Amino acid sequence: MAKPIIGGIQQIGIGNPDTYALWAWYRRAFRIDIPIFDEAATAALMLPYTGGQPHDRHAVLAMSMRGGGGIEIWQYTSRTPVAAPNELQVGDIGISIASVKSDDVRSSYSHLKAQKIKLLCEPMKRPDGVEHFYVQDPYGNMVDVVPGDDWFTASTVSTGGIYGCTIGVTDMEASIIFYQDILGYDTVVFDQTDRFEDFSCLPGGRERYRRVVLTHSQPRRGPFSEWIGGSQIELIQAMDRTPRQIFKDRYWGDIGYIHLCFDVQGMSEMKARCESKGHPFTVDSSESFDMGEAAGHFAYIEDPDGTLIEFVEAHKIPILKKIGWYLNLQKRDPEKPLPRWMLKALSLNRKKD
Repeated sequence: MAKPIIGGIQQIGIGNPDTYALWAWYRRAFRIDIPIFDEAATAALMLPYTGGQPHDRHAVLAMSMRGGGGIEIWQYTSRTPVAAPNELQVGDIGISIASVKSDDVRSSYSHLKAQKIKLLCEPMKRPDGVEHFYVQDPYGNMVDVVPGDDWFTASTVSTGGIYGCTIGVTDMEASIIFYQDILGYDTVVFDQTDRFEDFSCLPGGRERYRRVVLTHSQPRRGPFSEWIGGSQIELIQAMDRTPRQIFKDRYWGDIGYIHLCFDVQGMSEMKARCESKGHPFTVDSSESFDMGEAAGHFAYIEDPDGTLIEFVEAHKIPILKKIGWYLNLQKRDPEKPLPRWMLKALSLNRKKD
């Protein structure tokens, strides 16, 4: 396979005012408890999105051993993170909802209810018949619990990691082209315009929307592809109102979903692809960045509405930090998945409550 190779959704970024408190919530709710890094540093390269000034931050990247993408919980420490001035409405422009996959949606619902997680609705069906439900984290971020059928490990816990997200757009056709051509979401699961019963529990959810769910026809490739697994993106266009930009007059890193990140191999080829499609890198670390416990090359582009998409080419990850076992990915075949036993060794770093 020619580069670039997209390994899947590595993580979704969540801006918040208390990283450890929010991570504890995601551990309790979904058992996203495998730390990849936990580091304080200065975000010196994100100046286009941080008011032209570098800012200090604390971030934790954590994943589920069951599979799926991770969460990067991101907190400003040099300024107070700002919440949106108004309640987020479905269809507002940007990432409004993250999705977490489940092997038994009703079992997940019962578990979250027992954990006293804020449930926004009971399980209901999407237009394609898929049963799902929504919950809300302590800072108002909505999470969609949806069925998943690819799992990295077996578990008594019914949920895994990130399966995708919901993104508000203004021009559905332009957005479909972007997510198909650059990110490989070439299959339309459904495309429907209506008032949707399963949206009725969400802010603004009783209005009329065009909903398009995309997935990829080809399995992902790369070192982490078997762990990350497949994914879906839901695009939503408000038909009855002019939606607001979720991060209008705020910084990247303020409270909310700040980016969607993809694991890639072949950053220079990805840069060329994005430029050829009219979406050049707006941030590029160029050389290998060091996150203390992990290292790699990262870059950002914007979708047609300015929603931030991150690419990370991992160069080093910690396998077993206690004995100093770090994996150098630059010496491995970029298409070949890492051995399952090696990735499962990451469970020895699990954060226990």
